[in-house]
Amino acid sequence: MSGQLAPICLMLVGFVLYLFKSVYGEAGTAIPLNGGAYNLLLNTTSKSVASLAACLTILSYVATAVVSATECMTYASNLCPWIDIYWGTIILLGFFCVLSISGITESAVVAVGIFIVHMASMIFLVFVGALYTMQNPSILSANLRMPLKYDWPLALVFGFCTGLLGVTGFETSANYIEEQKKGVYTKTLYNSWLIIMVLHPLLSVVCLGVLDLDTIQAHHRDVLAKVAYDAGGKYFGLWISADASLVLAGSVLTAFVGISGLARRLALDRCLPQFLLAENRFRRTNHLIPMCFFVLCALLFCLLEGDVRSLANVYTISFLCVVLMVISGLMMLKYKRGRIRRAVRASWPTCFGALGAVLVALLGNLVLAPNHLVYFLGYFTLVAGTFLIMFERIRILKWFLYFVSQGPQALQDRFGGVTQMAMDKIRSQKVVFFANNDDMATLSKAVAYVQTNELTKWLKVVYVYQDLSDPMIKAIAENLRVIDRCYPKVVIDLVLVEGAFNPEIVAQISARLGVPRNFMFIACPGERFPYDISDFGGVRLITH
Repeated sequence: MSGQLAPICLMLVGFVLYLFKSVYGEAGTAIPLNGGAYNLLLNTTSKSVASLAACLTILSYVATAVVSATECMTYASNLCPWIDIYWGTIILLGFFCVLSISGITESAVVAVGIFIVHMASMIFLVFVGALYTMQNPSILSANLRMPLKYDWPLALVFGFCTGLLGVTGFETSANYIEEQKKGVYTKTLYNSWLIIMVLHPLLSVVCLGVLDLDTIQAHHRDVLAKVAYDAGGKYFGLWISADASLVLAGSVLTAFVGISGLARRLALDRCLPQFLLAENRFRRTNHLIPMCFFVLCALLFCLLEGDVRSLANVYTISFLCVVLMVISGLMMLKYKRGRIRRAVRASWPTCFGALGAVLVALLGNLVLAPNHLVYFLGYFTLVAGTFLIMFERIRILKWFLYFVSQGPQALQDRFGGVTQMAMDKIRSQKVVFFANNDDMATLSKAVAYVQTNELTKWLKVVYVYQDLSDPMIKAIAENLRVIDRCYPKVVIDLVLVEGAFNPEIVAQISARLGVPRNFMFIACPGERFPYDISDFGGVRLITH
């Protein structure tokens, strides 16, 4: 796309990724909970907006898993012609499904092994390619004299747009941040940026020094294997092909690990069915999540009959939209939740620079391939439909109950009571808001948030006091009486708890009231608040 300007384009990608490092770092350290973009937007905007980010992330993971597995088997079939790409792809997806069920520790061991082998292979490839370039400098000279396909500013832009797609996986760490030890998350961001910043431009220069531009274009799907074959011989080329298969397999693992953390959070928030939270007694993992993901990916692969080009198009837009929503969510976090402690802070110029870069990449890729948008909308509609059903299931049950009531008595007797019980069960989920003062605006915002974002209509306002003579108790009770009259469809209870507000008492209240902590809400704490948000096990921020 950018010809001999490719190394410059990839350096630009590295500079933009440096901005992403700060953006993702602040978002993850401010609210260190699983879910990535979904979790960030859930704590800064509404549940529906956050679910939009979840839809895009799921699409990205599905496309990553299926496309990477297919490409992995394609490389493997070049090494071993007896391998069947179709069945090999399904078997590979099944293998990583089993690995995900076994737990993140085992997945991490496999990932470390893949990383070590890949880095050693790439460093050796750079070394061999550099020696070949010094022995044959005419190839690089000829490439540098070749005319560009576009004018150089446009070539840089289009090269940057396609190069930014090569940083997939950078955003995945945020989806299972709770499973990482404190401080590890920011290290993963830094290490990813450093490797991409150094290695990608070097590999691009090696390609230009070993292959002419026409050969690079002809072998764009396996260009590194071709470089290794020409610079280091047949067996080195086979080794790099094997390494490519290994890395693509790692991408499949990334998709499974990422979806496991995200889907679990979505199920806890009742955006996905609750049965996904079932744990197996052997490994204590949510085995149904990777199993359902495997079935979805395998079914989609079969329906496409192995032709995954449309999914590759979907990934392009999904990935860039997810990054775009993370940047937008961070801006909302800085504006609405600026008092939260965080280990990393991205400046406003950094945020706007990252936002502009992603918008350029998104528009550039749509200009290069407008048909990508058609494929994306088709797949997005299917995923978003599932979330819409979950959000509107009360309304759907009401419609069903109405049609049943218009039918014969036997139909009413059979389905009327069952449907009403299902609606009552959904509405029976209590939610908790921890009030720290009697501010009428804050209490009113909390009730309005519950009415807008949750299917339940039962809110318990909890005030933790240390002295029963605290005048705040009476003030909160009086304000809640006023608010209760303004929201007749919401049942509001006041619960008084003696003690100090801390993670331990929140856990006790959760157990006593039977309310999961992801259905407990608080106002945004200040910088002097002695605890991290993650200490409360998923408590949500809903007001300033």
